[in-house]
Amino acid sequence: MTVTDLPPAGPAAPALRRSAELEEQLAHDPGRFRVLTGDRPTGALHLGHYFGTLHNRVRLQDLGVDVLVLIADYQVLTDRDVAERLTEHVEGLLLDYLAIGIDPARTTVFNHSAVPALNQLLLPFLSLVSVAELGRNPTVKDEIAHSRQAAVSGLMYTYPVHQAADILFCKGNLVPVGLDQLPHLEITRTVARRFNERYGAVFPEPDALLSAAPLLLGTDGTKMSKSRNNSVALGADADETARLIKGATTDAERHITYEPERRPGVSSLVLLAALCLGRDPHDVAEEIGNGGGAALKRTVTDAVNTTMAPIRARRAEYARDMTYVRSVLRAGNERANAIAEATLDEVREAMGTPR
Repeated sequence: MTVTDLPPAGPAAPALRRSAELEEQLAHDPGRFRVLTGDRPTGALHLGHYFGTLHNRVRLQDLGVDVLVLIADYQVLTDRDVAERLTEHVEGLLLDYLAIGIDPARTTVFNHSAVPALNQLLLPFLSLVSVAELGRNPTVKDEIAHSRQAAVSGLMYTYPVHQAADILFCKGNLVPVGLDQLPHLEITRTVARRFNERYGAVFPEPDALLSAAPLLLGTDGTKMSKSRNNSVALGADADETARLIKGATTDAERHITYEPERRPGVSSLVLLAALCLGRDPHDVAEEIGNGGGAALKRTVTDAVNTTMAPIRARRAEYARDMTYVRSVLRAGNERANAIAEATLDEVREAMGTPR
């Protein structure tokens, strides 16, 4: 589902209309776009990630867009004291990316800690925003409220500017985001605009590519999250998937309907089956009808396992050759470093600082 399926109404209407325009441009001239997106390596990616963001990355890659995928290892520390099991999580992300169809020949995968010139951009960028502007950012407020740390770190407070460096180091001009992430992207646009006004034109002001990402709840009926142990990981096998879905929260009504507001748990399962089957969720619910929760869970389990079977097979195949998997990251880091160093040279020249 793309943003063109969303009604262009309400406060977000301008962003929705702009995103619809961008989708049309992507269809006609994908080569003019560079996309930056990514994940924090804090645990296994799950079905919510697949239908929410990962599938879209492959779509953009296949359209011919220059896609860069960041493994944000430094940003693991925004809401925790240490980055635990970091190598394991990074390699897990790489396996998931390759399994879903990310092609290293067309998409660059890299990690923060391997690209020092990117992180060096954070220093001049911080001079372009005020403490008050960072404090007003609603996404920062939300992240602080849910932080695992006893005290808020400077990295947590400034990570919207770090994200600006992520996007602008490669002169990304398109960023796939949800509506809730628009304030973060606005910080990036502000940084780019102020740098250009102060030092000369170097950076584009990136646009948001909004998507109608489906909201899949976790098996406990709350937000699907790596940290809540309520998700089905992309690397889960068929038996584990069946066990997790069997334990998912539903309700006492036998007749299955798709009513997300009134029946969130049931509706999320119906939606998951519909996404896997490529069907309308109302039709899936009607077909199950009086079969009840047991029939619903069987339908979901079969749909998920059928959809994920080839992805799991590819993941297992890549896992048998970790030398290749690690080489993908090394090659991506080399390209990202070349891009970052060239951009940093431009920044130094614009600012009049010695090299």
